Amino acid sequence: MSVSTFHTPAPRSTMLVRRRIATYFTGGATQVPALIGALSQQGRPVHELSVDIREGVRESSMVCAVLLPGEEIDHLLARLRDLPAVVSAELA
Repeated sequence: MSVSTFHTPAPRSTMLVRRRIATYFTGGATQVPALIGALSQQGRPVHELSVDIREGVRESSMVCAVLLPGEEIDHLLARLRDLPAVVSAELA
């Protein structure tokens, strides 16, 4: 009697990739908490955060690095773009 053994592949853990994201927004410093909240949803750590808000300039910018699975980057950028104050969000 022969016994056949089937191997199912072990579940692969999703590799986290460090992505730099640049976001341009209006509304100044009052918008920063919403931006960081959108970036860090689902417990994703935000690193190297830099915000540039200048007097008399309509748009401000924020650049940071986020650790997330590669397949989630488009969803994250779309979530940022959906915020009312965001003019654009893109990979830096």
